[in-house]
Amino acid sequence: MPEINFTLAQLGWKTFFNQQLTLDNLEQTTPYRITHVFRNRLIVLGENGELDLNLAQYPNLQNCTVGDWLLIPQTITEEPVILERQSVFQRKSPGSNTSQLIAANVDTAFIVSSCNDDFNLSRIERYLALAKEAQVEAVLILTKIDTINEEQKSAYLAQLRELQSHLNVVTLNALNIEDVHQLNDWCKVGQTVVLLGSSGVGKTTLCNTLCLRQESTAPIREDDSKGRHTTTGRSLYFTHSGGLILDCPGMRELQLTDCEDGIKTVFSDIELIASQCKFSNCQHQTEPGCKVLAAIEIGELAPRRLENYQKMLKEQARNSMSLAQSHQQDKAFGKLIKNTLKTKKSLRDN
Repeated sequence: MPEINFTLAQLGWKTFFNQQLTLDNLEQTTPYRITHVFRNRLIVLGENGELDLNLAQYPNLQNCTVGDWLLIPQTITEEPVILERQSVFQRKSPGSNTSQLIAANVDTAFIVSSCNDDFNLSRIERYLALAKEAQVEAVLILTKIDTINEEQKSAYLAQLRELQSHLNVVTLNALNIEDVHQLNDWCKVGQTVVLLGSSGVGKTTLCNTLCLRQESTAPIREDDSKGRHTTTGRSLYFTHSGGLILDCPGMRELQLTDCEDGIKTVFSDIELIASQCKFSNCQHQTEPGCKVLAAIEIGELAPRRLENYQKMLKEQARNSMSLAQSHQQDKAFGKLIKNTLKTKKSLRDN
């Protein structure tokens, strides 16, 4: 079967990236987009086909992620250039003081939740904050809609409307191609979508249907509706409508970092109410004249929502500070090593 060649526009190339190119870039390099990330290598796709890049040969690409654009020089000995990202999704790596890139240069985030025990408003708010921080449109997708009745469906939708009345919400059976056609407007040629959500909510099934491909999926556990990991890496695929979709492994832990603006946008209702509190530094606990507590008392604001808002703000501040301190320590250690080697060389020379 002959190899299919794609144009840069089909791969998601936009004016934003074109504006970063110099005359030398145009003459001496070729744009490629990262479509698959493995532990030791990257697969990239461009107008000239696919390339397999060994990370041992190009150490500057260690911090790349799926969706990144690279300028690859004609001379193989030169390192590729990483273009500035139009958008980026990241989280604090579980168990370490480092950040983990999830996806880059995304236009839309499909936040996937299923109509079972996985449905969790506080978790959905986390994903929404991530999308808002990246300044990317969010679409909430409720899967497994075929397993519930209309009354249950209405109950799920009512809960989502309590978060934000203007949210894009789509309900579907991820195995039904007609249902999935509802997503075509976000999956047009040149558009990139990322799938976010827990394991077992139907992300890979949805990706398979959107891309008209067959790939095995793991059933959820019947005792608690929890999912099993099917996707183990981040990969970019073409949908049947011409767009690109990025399937990520399910995230059981989504630790936020550098996400204050995104959180405040998701909880803009609380921000607005808080601006009317008697004290500008009100913590919304026992302070007199607290409008937030008053809103809870009369039923205008859910206590869960305030609790999650405060929890997420504290978490992202703690994680952001931790990452910044870790970065400073790494820089200081690197400088110490460099100075030590310099001193040893000076002593040898003398």
